[in-house]
Amino acid sequence: MTIHHKSDNGPDRDANPVVQLPDGERHIRNVNWIGLQTLYMKEVRRFFKVQMQTVWAPAITTLLYLIIFTVALGSVKPKVLGVSFADFIAPGLIIMGMMQNAFANSSFSLLVGKMQGTIVDYLMPPLSNAEVLAALTFAAVTRAFLVGGTIWLAMAIWPGVNVTPAHMWAILWFGLMGSMMLALIGVMTSIWAEKFDHAAVVSNFVVAPAALLSGTFYSVDKLAPTFQAISHANPFFYAISGFRYGFIGAADSPVVFGAIALLALNIVLATVCYLLLRSGWKLRS
Repeated sequence: MTIHHKSDNGPDRDANPVVQLPDGERHIRNVNWIGLQTLYMKEVRRFFKVQMQTVWAPAITTLLYLIIFTVALGSVKPKVLGVSFADFIAPGLIIMGMMQNAFANSSFSLLVGKMQGTIVDYLMPPLSNAEVLAALTFAAVTRAFLVGGTIWLAMAIWPGVNVTPAHMWAILWFGLMGSMMLALIGVMTSIWAEKFDHAAVVSNFVVAPAALLSGTFYSVDKLAPTFQAISHANPFFYAISGFRYGFIGAADSPVVFGAIALLALNIVLATVCYLLLRSGWKLRS
């Protein structure tokens, strides 16, 4: 049965987004832009209320990595991919901070709702599963870009490192694809996890090692063939290498291949997240 709303100025509106199916399940016919924006802003305000912890602290921590490595090298100025070591690791540190914070944001949303009993706030509003997923994902991407922009600004004024963009399209594309990849992984984690310890396991034993072992601090060309093959199977590697290409104009991997591979992977991850949300697994029990 379709629910119609009468209008004083005309016939029944066909734009009503909610349709009641015979089994009682609601079907959202059109995009609920107001609801989508509301949920997105709710997620953004949630992390922005504690911006010292969610934006500034990660930026300072990432900048410390750069300071420690450059100070430890002292007068030694090794060249990697034709640039100084500081210029080489700076882009990798920026996108590593972006991806880790995208994961942290999206992995928290549904999980805290399940733990506090407020998961109904995500399940009851007239939002489709795709709209909920889009709001959670792009809120995490927003945090990632805020963190990345803050890190870039700090590095831009730090002496001894050059973070002048060379290919802006690569910076934006790989920043978006890398952040979205971790945001979607975070959504899957928040659906699966039942407590913060479960999310910490994924963060500490999957996300952090994959980020650190993907060429952030070194060129994979210097590795043994076996470890090169392992690195090339790591999607984090393509995000970091492509993002670095946007700054220094050189990469460890084919940039176009990495751009397409990350897009395909994100489509797969988004599909899996959508199916999990639609099934209600560990959300409606």
